[in-house]
Amino acid sequence: MAPANSHVVRQLQQLIYYHLDNHLLRNALFFAGRLQAYDPKNADNVYLIALCHFRLGQLKSAYDSSRHQALKPGAHVGCSYIFAQACLGLGKYVEGTNALDKSRGNWIRMNSWNKHTESRRQYLPDAAAIQCLQGKLWQAYRDSAKAIDSYAEALKLNPFMWDAFVGLSDLGVNVRIPNIFQMTAEMKRALSTSNSDESTLETLEESPATNPLAQSQSVNNVNMSQPLSNNDPFTISKNRVNGDVRPNFGIFDKLSVGRASVTPITGGDLDMASFDTPTGAETSFSHDPYLGKEIGDQLSSATNGIEPPLAPVRKARAGQGLARETSVEGPPKMRSSAISSRSRNKADSDEASNGRPPSRTHGIGERKRTISGQIAPSASIPTSPNPPVVANDPTALQRRSTRLLRSITRSGTLATREEMELKKKAKATGTKGRSTNPGNVGRVVSGNRIHSDSVGLDGKEQRRPSVSQQSGLEQKSKAASNEAFKDREALTWLLELFSKLASGYFAQAHFRSQEAIQIYNSISLSQRDTPWTLSQIARGYFEQGLYSDAEKIYGRLRSIFPSQIEGMERYSTSLWHQKKETDLAFLAHELIDVDRNSPEAWCAVGNSFSVQKDHDQAIKCFKRAVQLDPYFAYAYTLQGHEYIANEENDKALAVFRSAVGVENRHYNGWYGLGQVFEKQGKYDFAEQHYRTAASINPANSLLITSIGTVLEKLKNPRAALVQYTKACDLMPPSAIARLKRARVLANLKQPQAALEELKLLKAIAPDEANVFFMLGSVHKMLKQKSEAIRNWTIAGNLDPKAQSHIKEEMERLEDMSDDDYDTLPMT
Repeated sequence: MAPANSHVVRQLQQLIYYHLDNHLLRNALFFAGRLQAYDPKNADNVYLIALCHFRLGQLKSAYDSSRHQALKPGAHVGCSYIFAQACLGLGKYVEGTNALDKSRGNWIRMNSWNKHTESRRQYLPDAAAIQCLQGKLWQAYRDSAKAIDSYAEALKLNPFMWDAFVGLSDLGVNVRIPNIFQMTAEMKRALSTSNSDESTLETLEESPATNPLAQSQSVNNVNMSQPLSNNDPFTISKNRVNGDVRPNFGIFDKLSVGRASVTPITGGDLDMASFDTPTGAETSFSHDPYLGKEIGDQLSSATNGIEPPLAPVRKARAGQGLARETSVEGPPKMRSSAISSRSRNKADSDEASNGRPPSRTHGIGERKRTISGQIAPSASIPTSPNPPVVANDPTALQRRSTRLLRSITRSGTLATREEMELKKKAKATGTKGRSTNPGNVGRVVSGNRIHSDSVGLDGKEQRRPSVSQQSGLEQKSKAASNEAFKDREALTWLLELFSKLASGYFAQAHFRSQEAIQIYNSISLSQRDTPWTLSQIARGYFEQGLYSDAEKIYGRLRSIFPSQIEGMERYSTSLWHQKKETDLAFLAHELIDVDRNSPEAWCAVGNSFSVQKDHDQAIKCFKRAVQLDPYFAYAYTLQGHEYIANEENDKALAVFRSAVGVENRHYNGWYGLGQVFEKQGKYDFAEQHYRTAASINPANSLLITSIGTVLEKLKNPRAALVQYTKACDLMPPSAIARLKRARVLANLKQPQAALEELKLLKAIAPDEANVFFMLGSVHKMLKQKSEAIRNWTIAGNLDPKAQSHIKEEMERLEDMSDDDYDTLPMT
């Protein structure tokens, strides 16, 4: 017979997840195809095959396979999520957002935080992940307002949604980081729930003295082969977590750590077939129709963990002897559902032979106690002086005189092995003078009687929890509390760490590079010496124009993680600015060996050709980088600079606009556009684009200097001086800004201020010919002829190509009048 449909689907789904978890994606795709062919209308099966296509990088296949289910009203969450992911990669942003909106009702309240372990996972995304994906789609679609809303919702649900924070930072949004990285109400609730479950679980597994189920199993030797009912709150199910068998918690998890207090069932007849608690192995007691009343009561109490209620106090009748107490009718023995019908028929027939009908089952609430406080025996046992007794059955009901006689004669006879063990146990527990004969366990009149709640099924006395056991329970409770405290402490530490990393990234995203570097340096060394953190520190130096410092950090990063690719395009640009051809060529070869399909590697190769003045080859390399990643804005920018070097301004203008189109806050693209307009003589447009770039990155001194250069060309030297001064304040070691500031000061007839600026510049750039040439000109304005000639001579030695020009200036110096000293030669 063919298996049921659900069983086949379940087996195939298990195989798919097995191969997905083991990264055998081709195998998973194969089984997903079989599953979809077997049950093509099931949305879960569609999700699985779309997931396999997506993980294999087959975006169009994932798009096609999930499209039908994803665009339905109330769509499957998994199908809409994979469809939206495929749309993000294929550039179909609106379709992706529409699919997520159609399934919003199914995922809006989903939260999977703290539900993923080594042996458990959630196969569908939750609301935080979907909100983050929706934010990416809106950001790619250039709808910043909706992207910000989606990212914010994702962070509210899960502060560890790092992509959402990065998206907000890249959009230039001002966020309050302390309000993001804090413990949410869902986290607190999950921590308290998980720790309370663990505490209850430890009590169940390791405290048999207070666990009725564990006690019943140890006393009764429960037969685990018997089926267990799902309605039983004490049922053990084999939910294995790292090999442990965990119970299903029903009402039992509400019981206190001490003795279980359960409200007894009162009134009415008690049908044992309705009890699902597993019974023990069948013993001679369960098949014996002449089982003593007290032992039967003990069996019922030990099996079900129910203490019978006390009967109301009655006045003793006159002339009523203690022997007559056995005639008081009490509750019947609670028989296990495993008792055979043959035993029941035998009991009924025995009672019928004594001339009375079979006894009825009474409720627990009707059970009585004797004057001495002991549970009264049931009236269902015959009171005839000669009851039928099974021969050689030690558990059969015996006359009082016979029991007393047997207890006296036992001391002189050879005891059985079981009796010897019982006596040893009695001696070990210090119960001197207390009889261990099962026949005497339930005597009503006895000074050494044993209460029914301390006697097991085999007649042995069960010890109450000792002081050491109670102290152990207290220690376990304290350990659970400590565990909860440690979990909360660990989560707090993680939130603090992510808050620092987020503060550094936020500062860098807003181009506060120095602040970002200080934040990254404040974290622990183990967290700082990681690829991501070192790359961010190096980027901070790069954005400030400190290329030598950036090179050192990138070099350290490469020494620790040689296969690092992310951020290597900036490393190659740092080497380009320092004109290190050999190091740049070596870096390009290594990156190509690591991953020749990465845009960063081809940017490094392009920079290597550029530093060698091979601009055509550099352009080809940058085009290859753009082909590998059309959204890599920095590759467009580098390509545009090569077009400027080749004086192809129109092509440069096009690629710079592409860079800005890919990333609106890419200030390098705006700066490139300003350069093109400046070369074309469109200084107004150039100033506009330079200012746009400076508004994005106000801490870049080069952008401020470029604004001053354009203003100077627009015949506005005083406004240019303001920009140059601002650039020098932002970056004191900036040689270009100080040189241009000194020139403007000289043109504004402030030679002394210009001289002070040039002296600082000479310390910054001692090998720069322009600095010494400018010094000579300023000394000429100050009528310091000898100093002017000396500095011009140094400039000629540093730049032999400029010696002819310098010689002309020296000749003019000999023939100049006093009025000519005020004119500064062009540099």
